[in-house]
Amino acid sequence: MQLGKAFSGVILLIAAAVVGLVLLYLPGWIVDKYQTLSSLSPFWGIVYLVVVSIGGVLFFGSLIWTVWRLWRSSRGKQKSRELHSKNPSELSLNQQASEIDENLERLNQLQTKDAKDGRLQAELDPLVQAFNEKRETLTLEIIAFGTISSGKSSVLNLLAGREAFATDVRGGTTVTRNQVEWEHFDKVFLVDTPGLGEIDGEKHVWIAADAAKGADLILLVVDGPLRESEFRLLEKLGHMEKRIVVCLNKSDWYHAEDRAKLLSQLRSQTSQWVDADDVVAIQALENSRIRRRTKPDGTQIEETVAVPPEIDGLAGRMMAIVKQDRKELVMANLLLQSRGLLEKARQQIKQSLDERAWNLVERYMWGSASVAAVSPFPLVDLAAGAGISTKMIMDLAENYGHKIDMQTALKWLGEMGKILVSVLGSQGASMAAGAIFASMIQAVPIAGQLVGNAVQGVIQAIITRWIGAVFIEYFGNEMTFVDGGLANTARREWDKVMELDSLRKLVNQAREKFSGK
Repeated sequence: MQLGKAFSGVILLIAAAVVGLVLLYLPGWIVDKYQTLSSLSPFWGIVYLVVVSIGGVLFFGSLIWTVWRLWRSSRGKQKSRELHSKNPSELSLNQQASEIDENLERLNQLQTKDAKDGRLQAELDPLVQAFNEKRETLTLEIIAFGTISSGKSSVLNLLAGREAFATDVRGGTTVTRNQVEWEHFDKVFLVDTPGLGEIDGEKHVWIAADAAKGADLILLVVDGPLRESEFRLLEKLGHMEKRIVVCLNKSDWYHAEDRAKLLSQLRSQTSQWVDADDVVAIQALENSRIRRRTKPDGTQIEETVAVPPEIDGLAGRMMAIVKQDRKELVMANLLLQSRGLLEKARQQIKQSLDERAWNLVERYMWGSASVAAVSPFPLVDLAAGAGISTKMIMDLAENYGHKIDMQTALKWLGEMGKILVSVLGSQGASMAAGAIFASMIQAVPIAGQLVGNAVQGVIQAIITRWIGAVFIEYFGNEMTFVDGGLANTARREWDKVMELDSLRKLVNQAREKFSGK
């Protein structure tokens, strides 16, 4: 918070000035007192020096201790921010565990803060429970992706050792998430997802990447050179620091030399995100080949021979990864999940606070508009509107957990008035003039009063809504104005309020509010 930083700087300067004055004048004062006491009795002079020495040690010791604590706290916060901005691969397991604990503690604090609403806790409790269970048991999820008919589900069936996942030669049969526990390990699950091409629309890669957030290990099944969608998914998964195994299925389609070239090409295409050893070739479906056999009489015959599926290379590689890196994979994923849960909680709380803030603005907006519409006295409604807006600013601050007094709110309101007239130019000046004119013609009997009431009510509603929008932005951003300060924020929110659709909606609301009054 900018105001807080400035205040801390002022306090530091004052403290430095006090210490400087003490160092400048205190030695001479001590010498004078010592000489006075020594002239009366050498014993009391010595006692005085001992007391002063002890006091000096305590004073400067406490000063050094305080400065050290402040520096340590500031350094700790800076180090924490640096650690939280790093990817899991840049942190040790202990650092990851420490941040996870810290994130969960912050999450608990946010849930407590939002206890009145209750929605956040209801939404996050199941997620946190699943998170803690995954951490305790080191549950690992292997999620498979693949385009239509790449053989993804067939590969998973072979790994699972049974027909656990639906397959169809037409492709596109996987429509929901499906998972089974891998028989080789406890709490390791094989998960099937809709294929990249099985999801309609351009956003299929985004959907696949979102589905991969909970994955500890990714299995990408391809049947040839990488397609654009596969490459884009790999790119996103790489930025998410996911461990990826690329499986070239249908390797029996290629001669040995072509298969080796294709594997080399895939390793080159994926080298930024995938280890070379994690790119393997397999055959997931039974195939057949022609075999020539010589009979005892010397004649040769051709016969069709079944070629069984071959996935030993893939299974061996995946089991090695799980055995060696299981904890690292799970902890890295848990760290990312804890950050996601914390951000989700923050966004949820901000949304809840924003909703309550806009309800406040609506209430004050129509309250000030009602006062302006029914007041029979010229200019009194303007003063009442200013008072209502001041109270609205204070209530908005309290809604976001900030404390300001009436004097500060009045100061901000005065700044808003200057902006309305000067920064917004003729439009703002016209609005202010319209408000004064509407207030003045309310003194004209019947017709003038009706017109003045209507105009004044709408104008007051517009101004109050504008003020509310500005301070929702301000308090919602920890009492800072982003993108150019108060003037730019006020101009931006004014433009929103004065959009034709917004004005039409507001006028219709005003008609409904005041039609019976």
